[in-house]
Amino acid sequence: MAVLPATIDRHAEASLGLGFAQRHHALARLASRLVGVLGVLFAVATLTFLAAHLMPGNPAVTILGGAGSHPTPAEVAAIDHQYGFNRPLVAQYLTFMGHLLRGNLGTSYVLKENVTTIITQQMGATFLLTVSALVLSWVLALLATLASARRSRIVSAIGSGFEIFVAGLPQYWLGIILLVVFAFRLRWFPVEGGTGIQGLVLPALTLALPLAGFIGQVTRDEFSSVLEQPFVLSARARGMSDTGVRVRHVLRHSILPGITLSGWALGSLFSTAVIVEAVFARQGLGQVLVNAVSQQDIPVVIGVTLLVALVYVVANLLVDVVFLIADPRIRHA
Repeated sequence: MAVLPATIDRHAEASLGLGFAQRHHALARLASRLVGVLGVLFAVATLTFLAAHLMPGNPAVTILGGAGSHPTPAEVAAIDHQYGFNRPLVAQYLTFMGHLLRGNLGTSYVLKENVTTIITQQMGATFLLTVSALVLSWVLALLATLASARRSRIVSAIGSGFEIFVAGLPQYWLGIILLVVFAFRLRWFPVEGGTGIQGLVLPALTLALPLAGFIGQVTRDEFSSVLEQPFVLSARARGMSDTGVRVRHVLRHSILPGITLSGWALGSLFSTAVIVEAVFARQGLGQVLVNAVSQQDIPVVIGVTLLVALVYVVANLLVDVVFLIADPRIRHA
């Protein structure tokens, strides 16, 4: 039967309307998330400012040379006046937020450099470590899941036991063990501050192993459930191999819980890099933050904390995007 032109026009109009509605929904969702991001950053900036000003000690003394210095009351009063430390806390907060909105994080009390410059110089090493650890954790988790999920009882028990074991490993202890075994005894990797891939392997593995255990556990449960779905049985009936079914069909549908976990994990890895960088004497924001806290360098503490919060919220935005790519059903929800 021929389709009348009027019917075609109605179908075209309906398709255009549906496409516009989907775009409008996507834009509204994005705008809502961006408002949430700004709200989180505002709250973090406020809480960090208050916490930094509740720290013991006088920032004027820090600027004049730290705890070992002995400035005169006149020198302290001059610094208080210059930096506005003698103003009410509310006035200091409003000034701080005004500078922050203009992208000005201030100047380090100790290093006498712009905080943005300090962070920019060091964040590359920390980002590289964080992303490397996240990728490595996914590789380990997926290999363990593909190799052991719904296999024989012994193989499945070994895979599940491995995930539970590594998920509970304290990263500080794990880093020391890896350092002693592979750097001091076997001498396969540099002891401290190594550059290039060799210097990255042990710190990334320290961060990746516990996370691989968590990702593996949630992925394994979903993987086992998907293996029982009708489309999996249909693929097997068409003669597809077990490996093909697992990789081409089951894996895609079972990684969504792990993707959700990765949004939290990226921010967690970024902040946990403080410990790992200290263990391996590796350059990065971890060392910068440890030194800033010990020296009461408030602008640097606030700057690094805000960057960590930004990584958290951006990571969760990326998780939403990956969800839309990995599961087309969400796009039409």
